[in-house]
Amino acid sequence: MTSETVPPESGLTVVPPPHGRTAALLTLTFGTFVVGTGEFAIMGMLPEFAQSLNLSLADAGYAITAYALGVVIGAPLSTILGARLSRRELLLVLLIMFCLGNFLSIVMPTPGLVEVARFLTGLPHGALFGISALVAASMVERSRRGWAVGRVLSGIAISTLIGAPFSTFAADHFGWRIAYLIIGLFGVLTFLGVLRYIPADKPNRKNSPLKEITALGNMQVLLTLLTAAVGFGGMFGVYTYLTSVLQNVTHVPEWQTMIYMVIWGAGMLVGANAGAWLVDRNINLAAIIALAGSAVIMFAFSTVLHSNFALMLIVFLIPTFVNGLGPALQTRLMDFAGDAQTLAASLNHSAFNIANALGASLGSVLLAHQFGYGSLGIGGALLSIGGLLVYLFALLLLKKSGQPEERGSLT
Repeated sequence: MTSETVPPESGLTVVPPPHGRTAALLTLTFGTFVVGTGEFAIMGMLPEFAQSLNLSLADAGYAITAYALGVVIGAPLSTILGARLSRRELLLVLLIMFCLGNFLSIVMPTPGLVEVARFLTGLPHGALFGISALVAASMVERSRRGWAVGRVLSGIAISTLIGAPFSTFAADHFGWRIAYLIIGLFGVLTFLGVLRYIPADKPNRKNSPLKEITALGNMQVLLTLLTAAVGFGGMFGVYTYLTSVLQNVTHVPEWQTMIYMVIWGAGMLVGANAGAWLVDRNINLAAIIALAGSAVIMFAFSTVLHSNFALMLIVFLIPTFVNGLGPALQTRLMDFAGDAQTLAASLNHSAFNIANALGASLGSVLLAHQFGYGSLGIGGALLSIGGLLVYLFALLLLKKSGQPEERGSLT
């Protein structure tokens, strides 16, 4: 049965959850935590994964590449193909795909087949995050959209803080297949939670998949996605090589590396919630502070590599600023995507993974050309500045066009 909608003061419709908003938001947050853990787990258990399949670390890394490729391809593909489904229906289908992908990863006997399974697991990833954000925003008034989106996306930060280390522990003690089994079972639990707690919105069975593609013709949508693809890159450039920096430059004990990872995850969590708070007050200011602040902090990163405590502070502040950008961009896409809300929200996470590849690749090039680990901060800062320039250009075009800042309904 489809939930009734209640018109708020802003004129947009709020879809009330059947068992309360708190339970619904917790379900969505748990879902992003589970999917985020599924993505980040492999990074911590790569040595055990490689050893069990008789692979070098370099060859084992192809499983990460396969997953990322699935994310980039799957986000637009799954939302276009699911255009005639309601958001709740599409969430359920995507969760089934995610669970099956993890279970297939367990039973596949060869490295090549495991990579295929990881690719399949990555297909629903971006759409799950994007649609979860849309569902969360549809359950609150416009003035609280940033809070709702930040609440749901904070599950990603929690996955780096708790989920990934737990997966590493499970893999070290029981094997990587058990880690993926646990993630798959958590996915089943999320599926049951969506069935019970997420409101059943009304599907548009007459909707055309081609209608979703109209989002790609909106310059504001494209520039927002480009901001994400460039602006998030610096964070990934630093994160990819952070362990190497700690071992080869800062020379911290091995046990202290985990403390740095926890500090990084805490920064992501603080950034998601602080960014969400600011979005509900001034969305453009939230994006500008995130990008400009991250540029300054990443420049500072290159100067403190030999100072343990100063580096800890910087390692906290980089994800705090960069992750504060997420709620702003996700909410901005809701304003400008028109009838292509689902595709635009999902493409934001494709852009996020493009930023991952861009940042890691830039870091690799800088280190290969002997610029040193300090160049990671400078390169990251330049990517943040690039993202800021794209965002300011989008605002300039918007001002010249005379278009209103807020557009369309979320339902």
